[in-house]
Amino acid sequence: MKSYWAKTPSHIQKLFPKRIWSLPSRSNAIYLTFDDGPIPEVTPWVLDILKKHEAKATFFCIGDNVRKHPEIFKQITAQGHTVGNHTFHHKNGWKTKYEAYLEDCERCEDVMNATHEETAKLFRPPYGKLTAKQSKALRQQGYKIIMWDVLSADFDTALSEEQCLRNVIENIAPGSIVVFHDSLKARLRLEYALPKVLAYISEKGFTCEGIQ
Repeated sequence: MKSYWAKTPSHIQKLFPKRIWSLPSRSNAIYLTFDDGPIPEVTPWVLDILKKHEAKATFFCIGDNVRKHPEIFKQITAQGHTVGNHTFHHKNGWKTKYEAYLEDCERCEDVMNATHEETAKLFRPPYGKLTAKQSKALRQQGYKIIMWDVLSADFDTALSEEQCLRNVIENIAPGSIVVFHDSLKARLRLEYALPKVLAYISEKGFTCEGIQ
């Protein structure tokens, strides 16, 4: 049984008001985000599709992948996309001790800054799981904690490609933050859904922007 919502309920968003779930102040903007990269098998394809549609996005990168593939990370920033911290080892905040979690976040930030010195202070917790104490510490360090209001669920191997697409187009609205994954696990559903989502966004007269 699935354990996620395609559209994050408003009562969940209200429980954590200091986390950013959407950015509705920008009238026609949609904020596509990609978690878990960069990897050579998927991320360059994502960049090509975004470029074709003149779309900007935000990539929440795993530090160890940045370490392994710095040239792809540089491609992301060179093409004008925003990058954010997704921990170094894809840590689950609920299962990781406070100090160890913060150290893992810091290690990710260090490797990103070594590759691109103008990294924004954006953070997304893997699995969306973060304790209140971890959240407070990261915000005190200047991070914006970016969640989402629309989840493609492309990571779900039991999900059909068409349902992945519907999860997005049936729920997005101006200001929505949408989660995709530039990962091997998500690849089939991502490659089906992303071009169609971008076409839908264009048809609606929306724009795709990176989170600042």
